[in-house]
Amino acid sequence: MGFIELRDVTKTYRKGEHVVTPLDRVSLDIEAGEFCVLLGPSGSGKTTLMNLVAAIDRADSGELRVGGTELTKLSASALADWRARTVGYIFQQSNLVPVLTAYENVELPLWLQPLSRAERHARVSLALAAVGLSDRAEHLPKQLSGGQEQRVAIARAIVADPPLLVADEPTGNLDHDSAEGVLSLLERLNRERGKTILMVTHDPRAAERGTRHFRLDKGVLAEGAEARR
Repeated sequence: MGFIELRDVTKTYRKGEHVVTPLDRVSLDIEAGEFCVLLGPSGSGKTTLMNLVAAIDRADSGELRVGGTELTKLSASALADWRARTVGYIFQQSNLVPVLTAYENVELPLWLQPLSRAERHARVSLALAAVGLSDRAEHLPKQLSGGQEQRVAIARAIVADPPLLVADEPTGNLDHDSAEGVLSLLERLNRERGKTILMVTHDPRAAERGTRHFRLDKGVLAEGAEARR
């Protein structure tokens, strides 16, 4: 049984008078500890699939399990609790709070958990050390480079030690060197900490870091060599 399991998952949206189907009876299995990359043209359903796996959105039909939990059967409050424990989000924009320091930004997800101040401090310090930014803890986002901001965002994503990281174009706004640093960090989190990663990207260089590749186009999923074309 896979860590992520989709069975005949369909998702539709209304766009004016038209019905758009970004996912059409998609089935997928991802094992724990894999680094999977989702490719495909804009509007192909990549982010939709990622959002379903991360329980940001709900499927119209089909079955979706992550870590043995059937997401389609959870209430909204149960889904929120599940997300806080299970998923770390990394997006193209770092989405840091500009008036908070790097430390305070990383600490934010921990306020949802019953932790003492000392426990929060230990986790934040560990997360910042993992991304190589212990010396930037008291810096505001405006005092950081783009690559450093994204690394703070990754620290925030891993601070609660979730088993799953979802990354939507995490290097899309970065220069080459910063992007390479972020991708190398994701590789280390996958290899050394066993994080399961699902990454959406348009960048062939970023895609090379994945261990499995999928392509979505017109709601249909392909894997392997066909996905890389």
